[in-house]
Amino acid sequence: MKITILVDNHTLIDEYYLGEPGVSFYIEDGENRVLFDSGYSEVLLSNARRAGIHLEDLTHIVLSHGHNDHTNGLRFLQEKIDLSGVMLCAHPHCFIPKYDGEEFIGAPYNSAEIARITRYTPTSGVRHLSERLIFLGEIPRENDFEACPPIGRTIVEGCVVADTLRDDSALVYQNGEGIFIMTGCSHSGICNIVDYAQKVCGEERILGVLGGFHLLEDSPQLDGTIAYLKANRIDAVYPCHCVSLLAKAKMMAALPVQEVGVGMVIEIDP
Repeated sequence: MKITILVDNHTLIDEYYLGEPGVSFYIEDGENRVLFDSGYSEVLLSNARRAGIHLEDLTHIVLSHGHNDHTNGLRFLQEKIDLSGVMLCAHPHCFIPKYDGEEFIGAPYNSAEIARITRYTPTSGVRHLSERLIFLGEIPRENDFEACPPIGRTIVEGCVVADTLRDDSALVYQNGEGIFIMTGCSHSGICNIVDYAQKVCGEERILGVLGGFHLLEDSPQLDGTIAYLKANRIDAVYPCHCVSLLAKAKMMAALPVQEVGVGMVIEIDP
């Protein structure tokens, strides 16, 4: 498997890509070409061109959750590319409206619209995209130290409710040596995600964890996360997007933290 970082808050030194506060990973898995999240703007398209990646070859799009910094790039992607043959995998709540105060922060399409644009497969449970690549669906939230507070509000069955981000999910790649986990923002808790990935895959060894962990402040949750990841002896930790400098610095003192930025390539043996 090969992962290319197409969208992140940061770019690597001497790699002349564009950054924005969003996430998008391009994943090559055998014959599959998977876009995990789409960032916020046309930055996705610009960076893909510069990296020599042909998004016309996409077989799958996977969305970690429905916030616009992970989904709004779809608007720009569908203007340039015919996505009618691309399978899109996301939790059913990914395309319901999301608001922060009066600001709309949800996906650019509703479920009916995205179903006309792609081969949309709403998936709340585990789904295998290939022999080795797995969408986790809805994540059980069992670690007491992981605060998963609502963010804004949403509309479910006509009722306005606090948005607990039930749609937050992740991808897992499993080979014969362990599992590699890819997240968007980890609103369901990065340790909950790791727990569930291990359970689904029947595998203890974590080769790496890449993505946003939604750790912004020095807090008991940050301390608990560091202790948990250290106890799991994860080979490599790749925090990006919604992980603050303060959180990264504290993580680096205890964990094998790696730098992440647009243009970075990670390869995992099949």
